[in-house]
Amino acid sequence: MNKHIIGMTKGIAMLTMTILTMIRWLGRRIFQGLVYGGALYAGSAAALEPEHETRRLMLATEQAVAGESWGEAGEYLNRLQGLESEKPPEYLFYRGRVMLEADHYNEAKAALENYVDQTGSEGKNYKEALQMITTVEKEQQASSERAGKASGEEPVAVIESAGREPLDRLQQLYLTDSPAEALTLHLNSLLELNGWRQDPRIVRTGSAPDLLYRVSLQSGEINIQESRRTDNGEVRLSAQSLSVYGISPSVRWDCVAATQSCWVYDPRNDARLFRLAGDKKLTAEAAQTLGRLIKTTQAPN
Repeated sequence: MNKHIIGMTKGIAMLTMTILTMIRWLGRRIFQGLVYGGALYAGSAAALEPEHETRRLMLATEQAVAGESWGEAGEYLNRLQGLESEKPPEYLFYRGRVMLEADHYNEAKAALENYVDQTGSEGKNYKEALQMITTVEKEQQASSERAGKASGEEPVAVIESAGREPLDRLQQLYLTDSPAEALTLHLNSLLELNGWRQDPRIVRTGSAPDLLYRVSLQSGEINIQESRRTDNGEVRLSAQSLSVYGISPSVRWDCVAATQSCWVYDPRNDARLFRLAGDKKLTAEAAQTLGRLIKTTQAPN
């Protein structure tokens, strides 16, 4: 009997030691987790302000372009596009350079022309930008001639819109596996490059357009944010959502010469949705890209 009691006592003691060991081990793991979590929080809390993050990404973009690392440069430019901050004019130059390498001629030409308009002959890359605009025009002409020969028709001085390019090319350009994300990024780029200004003759270096739109996609809805600069310099924000279900992916657009504006229309009710500057090609491409985004989102996964 005594031996049985002694054995039980030893067993309880060993079990108690095992439990205590496990508690100490769990305590260390929890402590390590708290320290690791705190480090992550501290890292996120120490994120750079948009102004400094813009400068950092611009330096990274410049270095990537100098090394002809076009994929890296495109990634940095995509991150710059998403920042809520004014960007230096060189942002437009590098976007034009990367778009040219990716054969997105409409966007390349618009970015480079905006860069020249903003900086004039004082721009750091003024001469190179002019040369690249000429290169874009030559590539557009060559592309239209190739298309004309392939179809057996006389070549015309136009180029197939990037809004109709295969999705895999857009995904490669914007470094994403998601067709919807690639279309969203492409649409935001077009809306930024063709942003409306109250007086297009007066452009402050590095300034955002007076009317700028940014779209995002969430749960079958396209969220549209509008940033409108008032006469006193204030920026007013407004937002609306466009449900993609039950609407046509055919999006209408037109341009009004008297107001130096182009419009993309709401496919739900044909009301004016985006007011853009007067670049017809970029407006047509924005409308086509919006339509493709609607159609892609409507498709079952």
